Amino acid sequence: MAHDRNNQTMSTTITRVIMSALALAACAAGAAETAAPAVYRDPAQPSERRVADLLRRMTLEEKVGQMNMPCGWVGKLGKDIAAKQDTVLKLTAGTQVRGLGPGGGFFTLPNWLLQEGPRQQAEFLNRLQQLATEQTRLGIPLLQTEEGTHGLMCAGGTIFPEGPALGSTWNVELLSNVYAAVAREARAIGVHQNFTLVIEPIRDPRLGRNEEAFSEDPFLCARIAEAIVRSMQGADVSAPDKVVAGLCHFPGQSQPVSGFERGAMEVSERQLREVFLPPWQAGVRRCGALGVMATYPAVDGMPTHASSRLLTDMLRGELGFDGLVLAEGGGIGTLVYEGVAASQKEAGIKALTAGVDVGITYESGYMLDLIAAVREGKISESLVDRAVRRILKQKFRLGLFERPYVDVQRATGVVHSSAHQDLSLQAARESIVLLKNENQLLPLRKTLRSIAVIGPNADEPRNQLGDYISEVIPQPIVTILQGIKQSVPAEVAVHYVKGCAIEGTQLHQLAEAKAVAAAADVAIVVVGENHRGGIGQQTGTDGEGRDSATLELTGLQEELVEAVQASGKPAVVVLVNGRALATRWIAQHVSAIVEAWLPGERGGQAVAEVLFGDINPSGKLSVTVPRHAGQLPVFYNTKKSKRHWLNSAGPRAYVDLEATPLYPFGHGLSYTQFEYRDLHVSAAEIAPADGVEVRCTVTNTGRRRGKETVQLYIEDVVSSVATPVKELRGFAKLDLAPGETKTCSFRLTPDELALFDANLNRVVEPGQFNVMIGASSEDIRLKGEFRVK
Repeated sequence: MAHDRNNQTMSTTITRVIMSALALAACAAGAAETAAPAVYRDPAQPSERRVADLLRRMTLEEKVGQMNMPCGWVGKLGKDIAAKQDTVLKLTAGTQVRGLGPGGGFFTLPNWLLQEGPRQQAEFLNRLQQLATEQTRLGIPLLQTEEGTHGLMCAGGTIFPEGPALGSTWNVELLSNVYAAVAREARAIGVHQNFTLVIEPIRDPRLGRNEEAFSEDPFLCARIAEAIVRSMQGADVSAPDKVVAGLCHFPGQSQPVSGFERGAMEVSERQLREVFLPPWQAGVRRCGALGVMATYPAVDGMPTHASSRLLTDMLRGELGFDGLVLAEGGGIGTLVYEGVAASQKEAGIKALTAGVDVGITYESGYMLDLIAAVREGKISESLVDRAVRRILKQKFRLGLFERPYVDVQRATGVVHSSAHQDLSLQAARESIVLLKNENQLLPLRKTLRSIAVIGPNADEPRNQLGDYISEVIPQPIVTILQGIKQSVPAEVAVHYVKGCAIEGTQLHQLAEAKAVAAAADVAIVVVGENHRGGIGQQTGTDGEGRDSATLELTGLQEELVEAVQASGKPAVVVLVNGRALATRWIAQHVSAIVEAWLPGERGGQAVAEVLFGDINPSGKLSVTVPRHAGQLPVFYNTKKSKRHWLNSAGPRAYVDLEATPLYPFGHGLSYTQFEYRDLHVSAAEIAPADGVEVRCTVTNTGRRRGKETVQLYIEDVVSSVATPVKELRGFAKLDLAPGETKTCSFRLTPDELALFDANLNRVVEPGQFNVMIGASSEDIRLKGEFRVK
């Protein structure tokens, strides 16, 4: 018995030793695991592992926090800048909203909260990153997004020409340089995504925000989309001068009912694929854009923010999108006012299911309501995980976990550098379109005795900048009046009269304007549209939310031009505007007309250089200019039925107006002349899978150096479905010295020849194709043909 008791005691002792050893081993293993960095913090690990590791550590509250990146202008952030900054700090720390984790980032924060310039912007964004990465539980960096429509939209950012102005350059290399500069400035201050890059075609010029887009033509928009994405993102989006390109607004919003912004888009599946999708195929599928904003309108009856077909099946499935889908401002709420959701809570469920990853306007449907919906079993947490996984992947691919901070000193040197200012000037020079030049009134001589500069846009800096610019503009803006004064010798007298306002009929100076014009050698009248004047001011005739029913000049501007014309002196009209304007009287009566668009911060200098011949104008219209809004739609690539009935009994017109546009797509004059010749089509017949090369030569036959945009159009003569009278399929901008000749070559691939057949299959059909090369869609200089077997 004693022996057994001894054995039992020994056995118990051994067991205790073993258990103690195991416990010590477990503690050591635990200590080692605690000491080792988490997988998501290890840059040597694949991003997929890092994302998965971080996601499994997050609470539901932290996940939903990451899905919120509110705009700086949202009223719930505070009543003034100081209050907003305080709220932003609390949202970053996760202490602002009880029950919601730290936020994922912010949208257009620098513009609204950091208005002292790049130093303040970089310092404050660094401060936020320090708070996010060093003082929150998981240390997830913030994703900062800013607008980059035509320049970094915050105080100090270089302001380039906007929308149709850049489109009218027809210079893809120049646009690449512009958007590379925008990305460089953004990343320098700590911004990682540039959004509101509006690649959708302009299909209805009545929309005020068409000034943000580039062209009515899907092919031209597609080439611009490629240039934007490649220059902004580059080969490595984590580089210190690259950002995510946020393309807007998928799948489109520029053909709404009645021309009202945010109105329903009643477009067919064919229209969607033929007109609206080509820029997205170029920017997303071909170039890998990593940012997309869902559009406001309902498309074919379904609000886009609730459409899995558009945001998941088409965007991610068909186009292969692998980035973040952001809601529009108030985008979750579109489901409520469209009547497909009864509440924000229900709207949030539908939007998340459809594929919206990020909310940008503090909407409850993506905040506490969403957390409650998951807790109540109304939506699976796996869909929250899907969105958060995409957000974390974006942050990892940008390198934010390793490099969340920026060099403040570098930011002050990059933003609004002299090189970027010069680039803005060059873009303005190439964007200006000479619409009319009767009797070669332009260029003006600098030896004139006196010049009358008249009009409400001659000396209004903000009106020539467009929308999506900083609330505070610290840099000087060269107006057209200033540019004219700087261009002529001191002995030339320049007399300025505003004449009238853009809006309203009060306080006009029509008689004074006529008298000043009569006393001068020439009158330059600058008219067009205006924009809201700054913080809190909402007036204006152009820009987002400023749709027009008529497209005519507002106020007394046409009467002003008529008064100046009645003076008997030569007159030049300069248009400063963001969309096509129906200026029939001016086109008929004024000898010279210059379309300056919205030419940016150096635009006044560029306009003056064109007026006095220091620069030979080379812009070509990227939109069709109508005579009247009653003609709409008026885009050049109309179906053949319109051509047939307009020409069926000779050229037809409306009973009260000509049916042709005021100026055709691609139109733009020069101070020199260009001769087109020697059209060559490489094959008379090709197989459906083959391509064909088209060549011609262009000679500058004038006395001045100039740039000419050669435009290639095709027509599928007989096809199984109705096709346009012509479609742009190539362009090239040539720089030619007097007497110089260059060869222009285009390659037409099956992609350029294909159509959507009756079943919406993309095919190249047999038959004849007409080839047209010219200086505009109507000024066709060379014609040829080939057949597909």
